[in-house]
Formats: sequence, structure tokens, C-alpha cells
Amino acid sequence: MPAQNGFFVANNADSPHHRPLLQRIAHQAMLDRGLLPDFPAPALAELDRLQAAPAAPGQSLRDLRDLLWCSIDNDDSRDLDQLSVARIIPGENVKILVAIADVDALVARGSALDAYAEHNTTSVYTAAQIFPMLPEKLSTDLTSLNFNQDRHAMIVEMVVGPDGAVQDSDIYRALVRNHAKLAYNSLAAWLDGQGLMPAAVAALDGLADNVRLQDQVAARMKAFRSQHGALRLETVEAKPVFEGDQIRALEVQDKNRAKEMIENFMVAANSVTAQFLAAKHFPSIRRVVRTPKRWNRIVEIAAQHGVTLPAEPDSKSLEDFLTTMKAADPLRFPDLSLAVIKLLGAGEYVAGLPDEVGPGHFGLAVKDYAHSTAPNRRYTDLITQRLLKAAIDGQPVPYRHDELEALALHSTQAEDAANKVERQVSKSAAALLLESRIGESFDAIVTGASPKGTWVRLLTVPVEGRLESGFEGVDVGDKIRVQLVSTDVERGFIDFKRVGSGH
Repeated sequence: MPAQNGFFVANNADSPHHRPLLQRIAHQAMLDRGLLPDFPAPALAELDRLQAAPAAPGQSLRDLRDLLWCSIDNDDSRDLDQLSVARIIPGENVKILVAIADVDALVARGSALDAYAEHNTTSVYTAAQIFPMLPEKLSTDLTSLNFNQDRHAMIVEMVVGPDGAVQDSDIYRALVRNHAKLAYNSLAAWLDGQGLMPAAVAALDGLADNVRLQDQVAARMKAFRSQHGALRLETVEAKPVFEGDQIRALEVQDKNRAKEMIENFMVAANSVTAQFLAAKHFPSIRRVVRTPKRWNRIVEIAAQHGVTLPAEPDSKSLEDFLTTMKAADPLRFPDLSLAVIKLLGAGEYVAGLPDEVGPGHFGLAVKDYAHSTAPNRRYTDLITQRLLKAAIDGQPVPYRHDELEALALHSTQAEDAANKVERQVSKSAAALLLESRIGESFDAIVTGASPKGTWVRLLTVPVEGRLESGFEGVDVGDKIRVQLVSTDVERGFIDFKRVGSGH
């Protein structure tokens, strides 16, 4: 499977029916995991009656349409949840504003659309089909922050100091207008000096300087977070590339400067949201990553690289180790990152009381973190939006604490189910490309080791499969040599056995 400019090209993908096959597999996987692949009739009937929220500023709705708002997302993204803009203020500080789509303005709590969103809790992105949490008339139109459209939004305003720390913040409601729809790859190439200025940037006076300022502030925020123990991890993901309905290749998706800029703004906005609700004495649903139970294995991996980590979990020491390893071997750093991510454990949602000290987010080195920036795609963000509106308007808390606890648990479980659907379909797609490679050997890294099974990911292309034999004595992070022994497209199974002495 040779690499061509970030692609891993199939030699045998001759069937013209890959997409419908994967769509059928995805549909069944949704059902098998308890998720609903299709919108029910009451939700669709409700959808037909919806119209855009009126674009009229009022006492509780500021008019910010004239600011140089822009969206920065994937090339093919149509559900635009966020806009951003920078504002210069007196002194050395810069004000960053993040606009978040006001989905609650059209999706009422208790409605049929809300019930469907609450059931699935997230959009599911499979290789051949997207199963949106909300119908496209909403998520890509009426509640999407689309180019040249007036939209209701929640504004997270952050005053960022020269050291990258958020010194002051506020949250309020406003009308906004997206003046430029930008894409990660072309914007990153321009910021890196490797490509032309995107036409949408050149077309609007002042936008180039504004985006550069956003980039500079985001870099300061990233450095500040790193100094306080936020982990800078990188993984390699592969996306199937179709020609018509046929898969031709897997394309490696790289992180870039523009993606990191938005990521830093979203992390900060989510922290500000949790702090805002706590200050208003409101509960919230927090996103947490607990202290890793397998810290001892992370310590062992660091020791293999000649680095000593403390016996007790410490995010700052781990971040220093990761920074050193990335500088020493950037090509293989994603493999180390993947091992650390697996050992950190999965994130989860918990209901938090305003005066309660929760477990926090170990990977981000923050105690206060509430998902809020993607309400078209995540139900917890829509819940947070309703809490924010009530807090801003001086209204009672719209959810009882036991309701929030139940919603947090359900969201964690549904997210896990969605991840499994996405992985299964991704592996079915990879199995289509690998089925003629049975018997070939590859370098791999161990990504999971438990009584339930041992898992490996190939180093030449990010395809994961089960290690059926030769797993004795291996652990997460070990690099070994494996042979592909079987594939099962329908079930998304890719099986390997260990060969040789490894690397």
C-alpha cells in the first residue's frame, strides 16, 4: 500500500459499490449500538414548520454584525457552530470573541427534534455517511453560522494578556454575520508562508490582519496552557477517499496551524463557560478526563526514552516529556501520543454543582471545563446553552440536578456508542482496501492490552486491528511486527498475528 502525498492507495479496490455497502453497514451499526439512524416522523413534521429566528437586536441581543467575523473549519464543513474575531483594546491585551450558534433559539426543550437529539446526543461521522444530531435544514442552514447570514449567537468574550492568560471574560447574546468562510488547510498554508492568501481573506479589508492577530493570540494561549501542564498530543487519522462510490485510498489528516488556533479558542471558551455558570451559582455538565489509572505504564514508556517521570500523575512533567520527544523525533511522535492517549483513558461527562470541586480534565490541566462550542453536533452543548441563557436572563435553573446527572451519564454512554460506530465503519472501509494484502507484514504499535483483547495500529497507515496471536507480554506503546491474517468487511474486523522479534 504505497504512500502518495499523504495518501495510501489501494491496488485492488475494483468494486463500484463501496459507498452503499458502507452506508448499509453504518446504518445497521447505529441500530446495533442503540442509536437512531433516521429522524422520526414527528421530528420531520416539526422541522417543516420551523423558520429562521428573527434577526432583530433587542435589549438582551447585542448587534455585532459589523465585526470581522469569520468561520474556520474543514473544507467540506456545512454545520458551522463557531465564528471568531479579534479586537485590539488599549494596552497589551487583545479581546477574542467566539460566537456560538444559538441552536436553542429553534430547538425547544421537550420538542420532537430535541427528543431525537437527546437520544443520540451527538452527530455520528462515518466513512460513507453522516448521521447528524439535528436535520440538515437546521444544522447546515437555520442554526448554522453561514456566510452572509444574520444569526443569533452566544458570545464568549475573552481578554487575553501578552502571556496568553485569560484575564477577564463575559458571555452574552448577540446577532452576528459570518463575513468569510475559511478552510483549515488553505488558511494554514498561508499563515505558514507556504500558500497564497485565501480569496475570502483578500476580499475583505482588514481580515488578513485580524486573522494574523487571532493566530498570534492563539499561539500565546497555547504556550500558556502548555506551561501549566496541558498536554500537546498528536495523532494520525486517515479518511477514505472516494471516486464516485468506490474507495480509492486513505488520506492522512494532519493537524495544522489553523486547526490549532481554533482548538485553543474552543478550549478557552469551554473553560470560561464553566466558570461563568459557577459564578452565577448554576450547575453544569462538565467534560472530565480523570487522573490516569495506568500512570505506571506511562512512566515505563518515558523510562524507555531515558526520561524519569514522578511516581504520581503529574500533567506538567508529562507535557515536558512529550515536548522533548516531539523535538527529538517529530515523525514518530504521533505513535507516542497515541500510546499516551490510550493510557490516559476516555473522557466522560459529569454533572457539577457550582461550589463543587470536580475531577477536572487531566489532559487540558483545567478544573473547570464544560462543552459549549458545538451545539449543532453535541447535545451537552445544547444543554449548556440553555443553562447559560437562564443564567444571563436571571431565570431559574432549567434542569434539576438529578436530570443533569442522568443526561451526563447518558451522553457519556451514547458518545461511546457513536465512537464504536465510527470505528467499525472506518475499519470496514480499511478492510476493503486491505483484503488483498492478507499475508503481508507491517510494523505496528500496541494501542490496547486488556483481558478483552490486544489491539495494534499499523505505522505505515493508521489502521487498527486485533492481535489474535503473539500478544503475550506486550503492552500499550510497544512496537512490534505483525502479519495480516484476515479481514471481515461486514463486521469491521482486521486481524493480525505477531511475527519476528519486533522493533
